[in-house]
Parts: sequence; C-alpha cells; structure tokens
Amino acid sequence: MKELEFIKKEVIKIMDNDPAHDFEHVMRVYHNAEKIAKKEKANQKLVLAAALLHDIVSYPKSSKLSKFSSIESAKKSKSILKKYDFSNDEISIVSDAIEDHSFSQNKLPRTIEGKILQDADRLDALGAIGIARVFATSGSLNRPFYKIDDPFCNKRNPDDNHWAIDHFFNKLLKLHSLMNTKSGKIEAKKRTNVLKIFLKQLKSEIQP
Repeated sequence: MKELEFIKKEVIKIMDNDPAHDFEHVMRVYHNAEKIAKKEKANQKLVLAAALLHDIVSYPKSSKLSKFSSIESAKKSKSILKKYDFSNDEISIVSDAIEDHSFSQNKLPRTIEGKILQDADRLDALGAIGIARVFATSGSLNRPFYKIDDPFCNKRNPDDNHWAIDHFFNKLLKLHSLMNTKSGKIEAKKRTNVLKIFLKQLKSEIQP
C-alpha cells in the first residue's frame, strides 16, 4: 500500500516527541495493529493509517494539554489523509479511531479499527518495552522510582504523578482486562506477566 509509505515518511518529518511516544513507538504500535487486524479480519489500510498517525500530536505528560493529544492528532490526520486520496468515509473511520484510542480519554472505540488501534497502543505500554517507557517518562519528569515507605501501594492509592512504580498499579496492571479484541487480550496477558515478574524481582531487591 503505497499511500501508507507516503504517510510514514510524512510522520517521520512531523514527529518530535518524547522517547516514550517517538517514531519507534509508532512503528511498534503499527506492527501490533497489523497482527491484530489480520486475526480480526479488519481493514488493514485504515487500521495501519490510524496507527501511523495516532501520535502526530503528543503534548508532554507534564502539560495540562496532554489529555487532548489524541483529539488534536485526529484533527491533524484529516488533512494528511486527504492528500493521499482517502475517501471521506475512510477519513472519518481513521480519525475516529485516533480520537478514541487514548487511555486518558476513557472511551470505548466506535469501530473495529478503533478497537484494534487502542489494543495495539496499549500493548506497547506492557511487557519489557512498557517497563522501559515508564522509566523513560518518569526520568524526563524527574520523578523518583518509588515511595520509600510503601513502594507497592499496599496502604495507599497509587499516585503516578509522583512515583514511577505507581504507574503499574494506576494503569498498566489493569490494561489486560480492558482490551477489546480476543488476540489483543491474549497478548496483553503475556505482557502483563512480564510486569508482575519485574515487580516481584524489584520487591526482592529493595525490601529486606
């Protein structure tokens, strides 16, 4: 699909995001989406276009505008898709998928393309790469790894605005139960086990 290669080149020029939401993240989401779309028999062209464009606007996590990143990405995607002769219906499907995918928007996607994009993006928050992304983001925001007197949120509510490990409890360990597709759920469970193994090992290293 030549149009996807053109979009990919355009995204590379546009993107200037933090390491957790850079072009490598986009391509991991792209490959996740490709695998899920095949299994779910969805429209590959629309799913992959949405994957390429889903983070073309990504405000810093420290910004109040952060929760609007997916909405702005959806708006910006429309002009790009028009350049490559996507129909109005196709543009609507892709932009809706992008707008709906974000965890912070707390939306159930309206289409199968949106559900696949959301699953593909959430998979990149899990597993080994998910762990790396947590600490990349927390490091950029100068957040400590964990709260010394209660690292694993045993006696308090998680607060990932202050401690990196809290993000596991506030979001990541919940994602497998929020997946939309059968294939997404299977892969999410595998990657969630990686998080649990990491936390178990971390506990053995920091608590006597």
